[in-house]
This record gives sequence, C-alpha cells and structure tokens, in this order.
Amino acid sequence: MAGPVARQFGGARRRLIEELQGKGVRDISVVRAFDLTPRHLFVPTGVQHRAYDDAPLPIGSGQTISQPSVHAKYLQTLALKGTEKVLEIGTGSGYQTVLLAHLAAQVFSVERIAPLLDRARDVIAQCGVTNVSLLLGDGTLGWKAYAPYDAILVSAASPDVPMPLVEQLAEGGRMLVPVGGREEQQLVLVTKRGVRFDREVLSTVRFVPLVGEHGWAENGA
Repeated sequence: MAGPVARQFGGARRRLIEELQGKGVRDISVVRAFDLTPRHLFVPTGVQHRAYDDAPLPIGSGQTISQPSVHAKYLQTLALKGTEKVLEIGTGSGYQTVLLAHLAAQVFSVERIAPLLDRARDVIAQCGVTNVSLLLGDGTLGWKAYAPYDAILVSAASPDVPMPLVEQLAEGGRMLVPVGGREEQQLVLVTKRGVRFDREVLSTVRFVPLVGEHGWAENGA
C-alpha cells in the first residue's frame, strides 16, 4: 500500500511486528503477512490512530477486530505452508482474511452481518488480494460447496464445536475454535482423524458469540 497514508502508519506497523515477535511470534511467513497487511484500513477512522496497538477495536454492528497477537497465535498454530484451502468463519473487518490470503492458496470466508461483509469486500479489494471468496450466511453451517478444507478458523465463540464444520475438514485437517460460555472460552484445536476428531485445549480466550444454527441464538439463548 504505497502513498502518504501507508507511509504514515509504516513505523507503527513495524513496532507492532516487533512487539509480536517479542511475544513469541517466530514464523517468518506470519510476520511477513502482518507486514503486508495494513490494519488501519480495516478499522473505523475514529480509531485508526490505534490501529497498530496490540488491542481489540470496535468495527461496528456490535463486533470487534481481535488484537493482532491473537491473530498471530491462530496463524502460527496452524503453520500454513501456502498450499492450503482455508475456511474462515466470521469475516468481520476482513483483516484476518487478508492475513490468511498471504499464507494459504485459497481462502473462503463466511460472515452473517451484511454491512460488515460489504465493507470487508471493499477493503480486501483495495489490498489487491485475489484469492479470497466471501459468503453472506450462517457460519456455523460452513461453506459446503468448497469443502473439504485443510484448515478452518472460527473467529467467534461457540457453545460447542459445530459439527458441520468438523464434517467439512479434510482428513488430517485442523480447526481452531473458541468453545465455552459467552464471557470466557477455551481455544480448542480440532484435528480430523477419519471418523473421529481429536480436541486439544490451547488457552483461555474471550470472543464475541458465534450466532447461528449450531452456535448461539440471536436473542442470547
């Protein structure tokens, strides 16, 4: 992203990358993805001055963009090689979508809130990314038409692992999903092994609720 606006945030982006490296981000491809992705484009103008803080920020519609270190942990855990087909549940701002686009061959992303998806589509195009496909719909159902996926990232908290997503994993495929209550969850790594799947708890996290048929109800039930 050339131009005066990009240059204005260049130093802040470099400081963020150094902060992430200080917090244990060692995967060079993940570091490169953060360097290539202008986070200030994905947040409202009123909080652009905080775009490169390692902090979550509001993006409208009651949603947030996660703090960069959370994105980095997700991506480093998956250890993508660049050949994978990835499904993202919860496009949100589109920031993680573009990070993924620099790390995988194809990215399919599902968002249930139309204004967020429209905004994300515009910014993703502005970034020049061409290996991303977007869908407005219930993320808990996945995107069956392009399954199976080598990796699935769920960017919102589910009461349990959504089984339609497990079914859309390729053999040996992995999914990261926050599982638990509305206030606090465990980040779970699911690996598909034939007809069964292994679950590994990685850490405690806090995400907005995953709303949908296999997640939380819209009314909070």
